[in-house]
Amino acid sequence: MIDDSLPLSRTKKKQQAQQIAELAGQLCSLSDNRFERIDLPAHIIAEAQVVRQTGGRGSHKRQLKYLAGLLREDPDAVETLKTQLEGMDQVDRSDKKHFHALERMRDRLCDLGQFDQACVELQDQAPHLDINTIRRLAQSVHQHADRRAYREIFKRLREEMD
Repeated sequence: MIDDSLPLSRTKKKQQAQQIAELAGQLCSLSDNRFERIDLPAHIIAEAQVVRQTGGRGSHKRQLKYLAGLLREDPDAVETLKTQLEGMDQVDRSDKKHFHALERMRDRLCDLGQFDQACVELQDQAPHLDINTIRRLAQSVHQHADRRAYREIFKRLREEMD
């Protein structure tokens, strides 16, 4: 049984500090679009902007440590940041799944043996899709191994199924 009244060991404190430093690094390495969607206190966002704009390796590390220190002082901000980063990861996973499903459909359309069944499924999934154009492009892939048509099929699937 663990006694919660005991203070944290130095090792545990260091581990927690390292985890917060990693979170700070993740925050600063986000794309501009994602960084703008993060909702944290203004002083933390401002410091994260400074870290993102700092170019030198040593100065970047120093600014990142300072940001991690600010985060350690605000446990609510740490929890908020963790939640938001996890939410972005889940969106990434679902986007990847969708992307891979489109790739599989394209590959099935470009495989002569699976073409007819894939066309039937595609008409069920996206009835508004111009199936005749897809058929023409797939035939070009079947007959001539046309890479442009292969890419065009994926492009049209992505446009119509998103």
